[in-house]
Formats: sequence, structure tokens, C-alpha cells
Amino acid sequence: MKILLVNTSEQTGGAAIAANRLMRALMRAGVRASMLVRDRQSRKLSVANVPQTWRLPLKFLWERVVILLNNGLRRSTMWLMDIANVGTDITRMPEFRQADVVHLHWVNQGFLSLSDLDRVLRSGKRVVLTMHDMWYFTGVCHYAGLCRKYETECARCPMLARVPGMGDLARRVFRRKLSIYAQNPNLTFVGCSQWMTDLCAASAIGSRHRVVHIPNAIDTETFCPTSSAEARRHFGLPEDRRLILFGAQRITDVRKGFAYLEQACHHLLAADASLQSRLGIVVVGGDSDKVAGRLPLPVYSVPYISKEDDMVRLYNAVDAYVTPSLQDNLPNTIMEAMACGTPCVGFRVGGIPEMIDHEVNGYVANPQDAADFARGICWTLADERHPALAAAARAKAERCYAQSVVAQQYRAIYES
Repeated sequence: MKILLVNTSEQTGGAAIAANRLMRALMRAGVRASMLVRDRQSRKLSVANVPQTWRLPLKFLWERVVILLNNGLRRSTMWLMDIANVGTDITRMPEFRQADVVHLHWVNQGFLSLSDLDRVLRSGKRVVLTMHDMWYFTGVCHYAGLCRKYETECARCPMLARVPGMGDLARRVFRRKLSIYAQNPNLTFVGCSQWMTDLCAASAIGSRHRVVHIPNAIDTETFCPTSSAEARRHFGLPEDRRLILFGAQRITDVRKGFAYLEQACHHLLAADASLQSRLGIVVVGGDSDKVAGRLPLPVYSVPYISKEDDMVRLYNAVDAYVTPSLQDNLPNTIMEAMACGTPCVGFRVGGIPEMIDHEVNGYVANPQDAADFARGICWTLADERHPALAAAARAKAERCYAQSVVAQQYRAIYES
């Protein structure tokens, strides 16, 4: 049985990392797996890319232009949606033809169009869709926030401006998806979190298909506890402070909730001024240098890290990982931190409370409650409970997210 995993990028972004890890997990389990991407970053024989022509960047730009025109040239929400009006026909590629199962992951930003998706589903191949966000069952958005129109029909999208003469873009895309998915009644949707799985199952699209929950995989042999002192020396971090880590591909992304971390730090100092000399914040990711000055505690900025070994060191260098995301699926970062024995603090949103067991391996704070988030940080860092939290975090990662565990769940789906 040959499995082809399809994703826009090979390594950039959470979905790419998850798909790449799943490929390795499947290969370890004896499954013949490979990846097909638009943006290739390595020379692995198991990864192929679509032909790199001058049309690819133009397709990407044209999708943005159409979104802008339908949004009254408003740019604030431009990157929160995709309409899949252009793409590449992957059904002609030998990698596709040789596959028994086509496993689609994140295929947006001009990689696969709705027409390409239609061709995939009409090809006769067994098809699995893993949802790294909500796009597969909404009209145009990746995260719907409080909007629930996808449960009946996406129309008059709150993310789109109403432009006279342009029609209803969200409704058109939503109805096209409904029609396309209907061509393959054996299509399986997979939610990385139970939260995402439930949202899809309640949607007008997902309710017509099989929807299952399988988490992402992680190599618990690579992501594992190591020497904290050695890790701190590697990054030049102080050894006499408690350190908490905050990271994101783009720190300034509003959905990642940096503003709530900023408020939580003020709450921490208001409750205990001595933390100014005992606690530090490590910030990693794109734009990390732009936010360092906003925190009232000492900040140690680390540029975006692409190597797994360096991320393992960084998780081991800190005492807790914090994620004040306002909406998230199944963050790879929480999984990675837990596998390294690093307790986590997050809000009760999305798939986060499925990962962090409250007051067992970390702390789950009330949504958008900076004061409770600050309490969670203090509670997690307490000397008397920190070792037990670290051990429980590692145990959860091994039990739920280890490669062998996840690979067997997907293998069962492929064979069913």
C-alpha cells in the first residue's frame, strides 16, 4: 500500500511539520509513504514537488487579488482566508498515479484549487483529508471564531466586506465544496483534535461524511528530556532564573494571543515584585524582536528556529511553555514541549485542553483571562510540584502522540 501525503510546504508551518512527521512515522511502521509539495526545502528522496514554473507565484498572487477585490481592498483579513480559485493539477503526476491512498493536509495559498480537489476526488483513489484548521468545511476562512454559519451555509461572511456587484464569495465557495465532496462518499475527514473533529461533524459538509479524530505524531526519541543547564548555555540564557517560553511562527499574529501574555506579566509583578529578578521570558519566532520591549519582565529573544535539535534544546532550557492562543487546533509546540518534559500553560480553547490536563501536566486557564493565565504560570513553576508536572507531561506525550501510536491509527483508516 502506497500513501501520498500532500501539503503546500514540506517544512514551513505547523501542518507541514505534522505531515512530515506522519510520513516518518508511517515509514517506521513499514508503510510506503511519500510527500508531494509545492514548496520543497530538502532533497529527501521521499519528497517530490510539482513543476516549478513561473506560473506558481502568479497563481498565489492572483488568489490574493481576487480576495482583495471581494473585500473592498481591505487587507486586514486577507490572510485569514483562502478561496482556492487557482492551483496545480497533481493527478497527472506519477507520484499521484502510483498512490493507493491520497492524504491531503494543508493545500492552500495557490497549491490546489477547488477544481484540482475535484479531480483528486474523482480519480477513484481513496482520499483522506486531515484538518489542520477549519478551511475544509467552511466557506473561505481558516478559523471561524464565534461564527457558526458553516453549520448550515456560509454566506455574508463577517470577514468579507460587502462590495456591490461582487456577489457572495463565501457562499459560492461553500456550495462548490459541498458539490465536490459529494463526488466521493467514502471520503474521510480527520481532525487532529477532538474539538476540530466535533466542529466538522456538526458542519453542513462534515455531517455527510465520516469524521474521525487522530492526533498528530511526534518522535519521542528526538523530543525528550535533556540537560537544562547545557541547553541554557547553548542559547546564552541565564541559569539563575526561572524561564518560560512563548513561541509562534509569527509572534505578532493576533490569534496567538501575545497581548494576554503581556497582561499576565503585569499581573505576575503586581502579585510578587521579586519576580523581576527571578523570572524571565524566552520569545522565539518571527517578529520576536518587535515585541520584546512590550513585556515588563526580562526578555530573551531567539530568532525563528528550523532545526529540531535546537527546538529540543530550547524546550529543555525553560521551566514552562505558555500558549495564550485565542483559537488553535492541536499545537505542535505543546506536544513538543510535553515530550521534552516541559509543563505547559494555555487557555481553555480549541484542542488545548485535550493536550494539557489541568493541574496534572500543566494548567488550563479560563479563555482570555490574563489574571488566571498568570496564576497558572505561578502554579506551574512552584518548586514542590514542578518535577511531577514534568514527568506527567512526558508520559502523556508517549502515551498519546508517539509515532507508533499515531501511525497505527492512520493505517487502520487507510485500510478500512
